[in-house]
Amino acid sequence: MNPPAMVLQQAMPRLIATLALLLAGWLVAAPLAVRAGLPLPYLLGPLVMSATLGILRPGLLPAGYTFPQRLRLVFIGLIGMMIGGQITPALFSDPARLGLSVAALAGFVGTAQGLNYLIFRRLGGYDRATALCAGAPGGLYESIALGEEHGADLSRLMLQQFLRVIFVVTALPVGLSLWLGAPVGSSAGMSFARADTDWQAVPLVLATLGVGIAAGILLRLPARQLTGPLLAAGAVTLSGLATIGLPQWLINDAQIVVGVALGLRFKGLDRRLLLRGVWLSALSVAGMLALAALFAGLLLLVWPEPFDVLLISFAPGGLTEMALVALSLQANPAFVTLHHIIRILLTVMGLGFASRRLTRPL
Repeated sequence: MNPPAMVLQQAMPRLIATLALLLAGWLVAAPLAVRAGLPLPYLLGPLVMSATLGILRPGLLPAGYTFPQRLRLVFIGLIGMMIGGQITPALFSDPARLGLSVAALAGFVGTAQGLNYLIFRRLGGYDRATALCAGAPGGLYESIALGEEHGADLSRLMLQQFLRVIFVVTALPVGLSLWLGAPVGSSAGMSFARADTDWQAVPLVLATLGVGIAAGILLRLPARQLTGPLLAAGAVTLSGLATIGLPQWLINDAQIVVGVALGLRFKGLDRRLLLRGVWLSALSVAGMLALAALFAGLLLLVWPEPFDVLLISFAPGGLTEMALVALSLQANPAFVTLHHIIRILLTVMGLGFASRRLTRPL
C-alpha cells in the first residue's frame, strides 16, 4: 500500500467519528435541548452529548481521538465575526468609564484568583502550582501552559479549567432565566442572525474570516482565533463598506462544533477525579459569580448598561463561550467581549507575576 493510501486509511476512523458526532449533535442533541427549553441549545446539547460519551463510553471513539483543532478554530472565527459585525464607535465613546471598567476588572481578577487559590489549596489539597493555575479566572490555555512549566498536576489543572468554562456557560443563562422569571436568549426565540442574511453573504464572510485569522496570527492577539476575525469584521462594518451578517444555519453549525469540542475534553477522565473536581469547581464558580454580581452592581453606578450585561461582562467563562451567551441574550456582545479580552489579559499578567513568587520552575 502506498503512503498516501496508508495515511487515508489511518485518518478514516477519525473522520467518520467527527462526522458522526456532528450529525448526532445536529439531529439528536440540539433538537432535544431545544425541546427542553435550554438556553444556547445548539451549544449545550452537543456539549452534554459529547461529554457523556467521553466519560461513559470513550471506547466508542477511535484510539487517541481528539476533535480536529483546525475545524474548531474556523468556527470560533465565525463567532468572532458575529460579534465584530456589531461593533459601533459608541463602544469607545467614553474613555473615563472604560477606565473604571478596567479598574473593576483588575479588582475582580485579583480577588477571584485569591479565593480560588484558597479553595484548591486548602479544600482540594492541591500543590501550590496546581492551585494557583487551576484558580485562574481566565486564560485557559495560558494557565495550562504555565502550570506545565512549573510542575503542576496537569490532569487536575485541565479538569478544573474546563469545568470552570462549562459551569459558567451552563449556569449563567439558566440563572438569568430563573432570575427574570422567563426564558432568555435562544430559548426565548432570540436569534444571532440578521433577518436579511442569505447565501449571498457567504463569500464576504469567508474573505473577512481569512483576513481576520491571518491578522490574529501576525499580530499575536490574545485568543487570536476569535479576536482576529472580530476585528476584521468590525473594520468592515465601521468602514461602511458592507454589513457583516451570518445565516442562521451557519451560526448553529458554529455552536455545535464548539459544543462537541468542549464536551470531548472529558474523554477518558478518571471518574473519582472528576467527581472531586466537580464539587471544587462548583464552589469556585459560585464564589466567582457572586464576585461578578458584586462588581457588576458597583459598575451600575457609572455605566448605563443593564445589570445582566455587566454580569456577563465579569462572568469567568471562556471568551468564545461568553461571547455566545451575550449574543444569545442580545446583551451588547461587543461590550461584553471587550471586557472579557481585558479580563484575560489581566489574568495572564497576574498569573505570570504570582507564579514567579509562589512556585519554582522545574
